[in-house]
Amino acid sequence: MLTYALDVDSAAATGPARRRRRDRHGRGLRGPLVPTSVNVGGRDVRVPAAQTRGERFDDLVLDAVEELEQRWARELEGVEFAVEDVPVVPLGSDPALDDDVLVDDTAGGAVPLGRLLPAGVDSRGRPTAARVVVYRRPLEARAADRTDLAELVHDVVVDQVARLLQLDPDEVDPPPA
Repeated sequence: MLTYALDVDSAAATGPARRRRRDRHGRGLRGPLVPTSVNVGGRDVRVPAAQTRGERFDDLVLDAVEELEQRWARELEGVEFAVEDVPVVPLGSDPALDDDVLVDDTAGGAVPLGRLLPAGVDSRGRPTAARVVVYRRPLEARAADRTDLAELVHDVVVDQVARLLQLDPDEVDPPPA
């Protein structure tokens, strides 16, 4: 019995090589649309062409936290702030009954918008920091535009910090006079 080994060139196996088209009439791009880096303080910093929804939401949460830290820096020291896409609600449970969860129950069912996990001890006996969790998708679904989303995020963060400090939300972030 004879066996044959066939050596196939990798370029031929994947098909013909794509040739780059020549722009004969000068209507194509002449350079990159967005710079890949920007010089900041004598240092090149990579700049993304666009932010994802998640990155924009993270920035909104950071803005809200930074605003509160100006007034409550000592009280918020060691508090963790986190963003999760969607809340995990065990089947058959009602998040409206949990005191640490901020819910919106106007849409026919309780939907968590944020949650406060107080400081405590984990299963191994190690201390854990207090944690404020903001849920991205429920807030995005309730916002009409980016400005509305920024206000909603700010309100949820203020409410959770007020619960943590055991204060009224208006004391944590007084309304403008």
